[in-house]
Amino acid sequence: MVCKNCGSPLRTDYSFCPNCGAKVIRNRITVKNLWYDVIERYFNLDNSFLRTLKDLVLKPELVCHGYISGIRKRYLDPISLLAISLTLSGVILFIMKNISWETIDFSTMPFSNGESSEKIMSITMEYSSILFLFYIPLFAICGFLLLNKKMYNLPEHMIIAMYALAAFSVITFPYSLITLLFTPQLYLEVSLYYSVVMIIYCLYVAYRNSPGDLVQLLWKVPVYVLLFLMGFFGVSIVFNIVLLITGAISIEDMVPKN
Repeated sequence: MVCKNCGSPLRTDYSFCPNCGAKVIRNRITVKNLWYDVIERYFNLDNSFLRTLKDLVLKPELVCHGYISGIRKRYLDPISLLAISLTLSGVILFIMKNISWETIDFSTMPFSNGESSEKIMSITMEYSSILFLFYIPLFAICGFLLLNKKMYNLPEHMIIAMYALAAFSVITFPYSLITLLFTPQLYLEVSLYYSVVMIIYCLYVAYRNSPGDLVQLLWKVPVYVLLFLMGFFGVSIVFNIVLLITGAISIEDMVPKN
């Protein structure tokens, strides 16, 4: 018997390969063992997924600095966590478009333009995952410029931002799911406050990874928020210009009606 991953010889009683650590798979794929693998991988109290989420809330510096310094087994890596968050965001998008959409009154949106607001929101939802990815370099640059006492380079700040955004998305998924299913109008109306909480959490993670003088935070925090908002509005402007050029929306769609 040999390992199917690395080809090393295995004893028949081995559950894991001593060479590469891969789990020995003996059974064919069934619904039962697929479900068991999901539960074991993501909801076992001892696994890296739940431990990563818990520590990203309580001790984010352990997760981020650990990965940056080379500790890669204790916690889930940022790419995997980001993939999970994007998958859950896809679930939210599906529910919003297919279940909750008809019950939402888009005229309550700020600067509403009637049916055009619904059209713009629909297009924005389609590209929400791409827009979400643009937040990573924005938060990374803010942290690199203002919260960098440990002298991390920009790619390392990208790791910190990726962990923060992915964790926030996963942790708030239950709230988003319940709100969309039962009070979808509320989901739309509190979206601005949701974004504010996201900025605060990312600021918290950046600070915990490079703590400094608390007095300096009096000017660093507002500058951090200002830099992010400048980048956010810059991305939004470019996004809308692309939509205008491609004909997805028109100027009339962006002008509020009286």
